[in-house]
Amino acid sequence: MEVVQATGLARPTVHRIVHVLIEEGIVERNGKTGRYAIGGQVSELALARRSRSRLLVTAEPWLAEVSTRIEDTVFLTTRTGLDTLCVARRIGSFPIQVLSIEVGARRPLGVSSAGVAILAALPPSDTARIVEANRARFAAYRADVATVLGQIADARRRGYGFRDVGLIKGTRSLSACIMDADERPLAAITVSAIRHRLGPRRQSEVAEIVMRAASKIRNDLDESV
Repeated sequence: MEVVQATGLARPTVHRIVHVLIEEGIVERNGKTGRYAIGGQVSELALARRSRSRLLVTAEPWLAEVSTRIEDTVFLTTRTGLDTLCVARRIGSFPIQVLSIEVGARRPLGVSSAGVAILAALPPSDTARIVEANRARFAAYRADVATVLGQIADARRRGYGFRDVGLIKGTRSLSACIMDADERPLAAITVSAIRHRLGPRRQSEVAEIVMRAASKIRNDLDESV
């Protein structure tokens, strides 16, 4: 193995280290060639440090517009391995704000409306694999596989993710997925609010605003390439 030769470490030691790096998304292994490469978590960590990434620069004005229009807190979340990672947060002007997640917070894919929106945008085989991999982690977030799969099915039907009970009791959250040029989920915009702020009528209004912003961010990213 090239890593063994380059580091001078014993093969079992290298195997353990590489395995941990793969689990954390720092390293990825090509299933066909068996070769290793830098994983997606490296770029996601950069996002969490508020670097001026193209995604953040492009999304910021739309996050501000959404927050101004609906007056509730707006989050930008990306996928990192089996988790979601919050990379931006815009606090609204309504007197009661839901600050359920800090920038840099990670959650298992599926326990938040952002994770549901991202999973709903993936091919079904990928979705099933990720949900099964996170099965044991769901209980800590008052979730289970059947509930998560049901929310994903609802998100595919609606076009956005919705949690009637948010990560904080008495709240609801709604998320729209931002797709990349290859039709893969890149990130999600989330609105979190106290329950009566996302009742049936307003839920539809907010969903339209959030989905429009997600589409605009995608278009702006495509034009900036």
